[in-house]
Amino acid sequence: MGIIKAICTSPDKGMRKKNIGQGQLIQEHGLCGDAHAGDWHRQVSLLAVESIDKMRALGLDVGPGDFAENLTTEGIDLVSLPLGTRLKIGGEAIGEVTQIGKECHDHCAIYYQAGDCVMPREGIFVRILLGGEIKVGDPINVYEKKCYKKVVKDVSLLEVSSEILEAVEKASKEKVLTCTEARKLAEELKVSPKLIGDAADKLKIKIRVCELGCF
Repeated sequence: MGIIKAICTSPDKGMRKKNIGQGQLIQEHGLCGDAHAGDWHRQVSLLAVESIDKMRALGLDVGPGDFAENLTTEGIDLVSLPLGTRLKIGGEAIGEVTQIGKECHDHCAIYYQAGDCVMPREGIFVRILLGGEIKVGDPINVYEKKCYKKVVKDVSLLEVSSEILEAVEKASKEKVLTCTEARKLAEELKVSPKLIGDAADKLKIKIRVCELGCF
């Protein structure tokens, strides 16, 4: 069983976060009071303390929150979780894995302060499907595992093809695509839903968040 080792927030992006011990996960928003919360796919970030220990072994003086993760976990292999996996966080909250790893275009303050950043390699991101209060020591476990036909470790590293761009533009109505339509399109094209989101961003098409379990 996995557990939450730290719950971290920061007032701005690109900086270390501080462990606040407890917090409120808000549906379709993220961790209350954190700069990364909002109406997008990377509402809450998670990093295993085992990953932080790797950096400590290299001589870095780092701990929970230093890599800007919201939730530091222990005992759960985050990077092995397929996109779409749902996690039960604490007693009530449910999050869905939307991205594994990320691309760092420029080294941020975290990299220069810590000397390295493990988050792009081993961090994951979730959107909050169901909110709830959480605190350090709460369990975090796989609630439901989904395997998409094509699982991408970091879809942001892939170039969005013209085929996907055309399909997204054709499926949208007045520059709007519902989350249900986006998920269906991802299944038809056999790609990650995140890749559909990337295409929508490029085309300035808004994906409208709807009911629990959608895109």
